[in-house]
Parts: sequence; structure tokens; C-alpha cells
Amino acid sequence: MYPFDEKSLLEGVKTMNSFGSRTTGSAGHKRFVQYLKDEIAEMGLETHSDFKTFDRWEARSASIVIHSKEGDVAVHVSSPFPYSGETDEEGITAQPVLNQWRYLNFLSAIGKIAVVKVKDLGNIYSGIAFDRKRALPEDLHVQRYYKGPVATSFIRSPFLEVAKAQGVKAVICVWDGMSDQMVEGQYLNFILDYQGIPAVWVNSTDGKRILEACRKKEPITLTLLADKEKDAVGESIYTVIKGTETDKETILVNTHTDGVNCVEENGPLAMLGMMRYFVEHPPRRTMVFAFVAGHFRLPHFKKPGAVSDQASSLWLHQHKDLWDGKKGHAKAVAALTVEHLGCTEWKDVDGVYTNTDPIDVEVVYTGNKKVDDIYYASLEGRTKVRTVTLRGHNFLHFGEGQPLFNVGVPAIALVTSPDYLCVESEGHEMDKFDPDLMYQQTVSFVKMAEMIDRTPAKELGRADPYSIGVSKV
Repeated sequence: MYPFDEKSLLEGVKTMNSFGSRTTGSAGHKRFVQYLKDEIAEMGLETHSDFKTFDRWEARSASIVIHSKEGDVAVHVSSPFPYSGETDEEGITAQPVLNQWRYLNFLSAIGKIAVVKVKDLGNIYSGIAFDRKRALPEDLHVQRYYKGPVATSFIRSPFLEVAKAQGVKAVICVWDGMSDQMVEGQYLNFILDYQGIPAVWVNSTDGKRILEACRKKEPITLTLLADKEKDAVGESIYTVIKGTETDKETILVNTHTDGVNCVEENGPLAMLGMMRYFVEHPPRRTMVFAFVAGHFRLPHFKKPGAVSDQASSLWLHQHKDLWDGKKGHAKAVAALTVEHLGCTEWKDVDGVYTNTDPIDVEVVYTGNKKVDDIYYASLEGRTKVRTVTLRGHNFLHFGEGQPLFNVGVPAIALVTSPDYLCVESEGHEMDKFDPDLMYQQTVSFVKMAEMIDRTPAKELGRADPYSIGVSKV
């Protein structure tokens, strides 16, 4: 029935992995985008490209050496801090100082290396960010309190630019309250512009030795080597499947192409499967498939003047003729955002990072009640379902569905967020990926698109506004 299956999706993921890490504008990212263009061309469809230049930064290696009285001691670096800064081959040697103020006041570390403990959030109520609609199973909820490395790095990592301005030489961020296995290889925080000061992450175990060096006033050499490329290029692409009845109304399908492992940016592979289906079963309305670059370089890939919009905001800004319904433009009646498929759940349990459920909670934003109903109808026949639908809340809407919500297009946006979402590793986190779950989710997206295509535009309506306040999760 479908021109894709579990095996073909798995092969696509393996091919994607073979290109290497796909941070924005990197060689691996460019190879992946070219692969997508080749696959689309084989379907007989035309791709259109948008190019955006930016200054690219990529770490090559990072190390820490403590110079103790007993001799030099190497300390493992969990990961470099993206777009922080770099040293020369000799590194930076200075005394480490534990920065008790953490974020804004680095005056105690002038001319030194600031050490900052970054504690797992854990005590921030999720109802500040999420507004739960319903779930399947019905008693399923998002976690009650914000936890994990992704959210923690966005909220509690130090202000590196402030540290630089106050004369700090480098910063060591020590993960606190998360297992060493969970934090290994985390490509975080990826939403900041270039900071101009070298910074690295160290896990809690190795962080104890760093803290000891602070107490003993033992000098440290921190080395962070990186490649910098001025006017690097990120390429976003899109393609169109013409509707049999109208091109005045469109259905948008979007995702991002940049990321660091097998689930972060596997949305394009599901979209290829969807496209193969709709080439064989042409939709009534025109469908537009957008594969955007810049999700991992948001300071440069968002619409002009935007503060917190995701990368798809730039694509929407550049292609209003495909969605805004003004001045003879086509009108987008609804949209689908396809991200992070096939995720199993891994959590810290008593300090041990372990597989806690075959399915991570499928976090899905639904723009209004009608598309929420369509989403749940699409789940019929699934053998693997563990999902919660949300409304945009307190001006927060995570993932590449956010720009669609912001302009009023009712969207169904999958944005499952496992704790390993941003892990860069040799195995690409494939031990945490379920291709059968990805297949079932992709089938659901096909069903959603078909149901949307059959639904009058008036019934689909507009996206609801953001809810405000503290909600129940």
C-alpha cells in the first residue's frame, strides 16, 4: 500500500549517517542535502534552492590538563561548547576558579578559567512551557518538571559573552545532577551566536577533579581547536506536488536537514516516503515540501527581525506566494511538521542512564481542535503509540512547527525531545532508534495529509493563539 517500509526507512537513516555529522553548512550536511535532491529528482520532481551565507565554526578537538604537584592529569571533555571560541595549539593555561555566581558575574575569574556548575533543572514546573490538550494513552503526561541536558543548557548555561567581556580566559561547564552517559557528546547550547571565548563541557565525575583543582589552585591548560569558515553556505530546498483540483490552496510539509544523529534530522527521510506516496496518489490540493537548513544555526537562519523564531520562518518569509493567500498567492490551509521519528525513551534512573520505555513520549503540537482530531484519527491501527498533544503556550512552541503556528497556519508538528536528541556520537545513537516506530509515524503523516486534503478550508480554520499562564501538564 505504501511505497516505503521499515526496511527502506532504515536504509535511508543509515545512508544519512554515512555522511557524518550534519551540523549546518558542514560537508556532511551538504552531502545529505544533495542526497535529498537526487532522491527527489528520481521521483520526477523539481527542487528549488535558497542559499544563506554565515560564518561557520566547528570544533576539531578539545582537551583539559591539570598541572598538579604530582604531575599532569588529563581530564576527559564530554563535548565542546558549540560556537564558543577557540585556542591555538598551545591552549590556554591559567588558574581555574569556581564561579559561585554562575551566569552574570565573572569578576572573580578575571584573567583565569571560570568553572561553572550547570545543575539539572528538575525544579521548574513544565506547566510554564507546556499546555496539554489530551493524550494516548489518556493518562499519559509530559514530565512534570523540566529535566535533562537540552532544556538545562538553554536555561542554565553561563553567559559566555559576559565572561569574555569581564576578562575571563576560558570557561569549563560542569554538568551537575545528570549521569556521565547522558551528557556525553551533547552538542549544546546550539542556539547562540559565536561567543568569542573557548568553553567546554565536563561530566559530573570528571568535574570533581576540576573542582578539586579550583580548591588547590592548580593551573589548568584548556585546548579547544576549531575550524572557522567565513561565508559558509547553508542550502534550503523545497519541491511541489501539484494538486489535481487546485493550486490556490496548499498543504505545507516541513522539517530541517541539519543535526548530529539518527533522530535529530531524520524528518526528511520520512518526507521522502510521503512524497513517493503522493506522486503515486496525487492530492487534490497542491502540497509543498520544505527541507530547511539552519535549525542548528538559528542566529542566522530566521526571518528578518525575528527574535526566537525557528529556521522555517526564513523559508516562509521568502516564499509567501506558497502560503499567505494575499495578492493572488496560494493559501496554506494546514501544515505538517515532521521531526525526530523513531525515538525510544532513555532516562536517568538512580543515576544510571537506561532504556525506560520502547517509545519516548511523542510530543505533538496541534494548531486547533480540528487538526488535533485529525491527528488522533491518524493513529488508528498503530501498534506503537505514546503521545501527548500540546498548544503553543506562553509564546513557547518548540520545533520547526513554531513559525507556522505564529502565522496562523493550523499545523500538526511532531517534536519528540529525547535527552539524546543533540548527542554527537560515533554510533549516531542508533541503539536508541526504532525503525518500525518511524514507519508507523510516517504512515500516520500520510493519513494526516490525506484527511487534511479532504477537509474544507473553512473547517480547518486558523491556528489558535498562544495560551497564557500556568497550565496543567
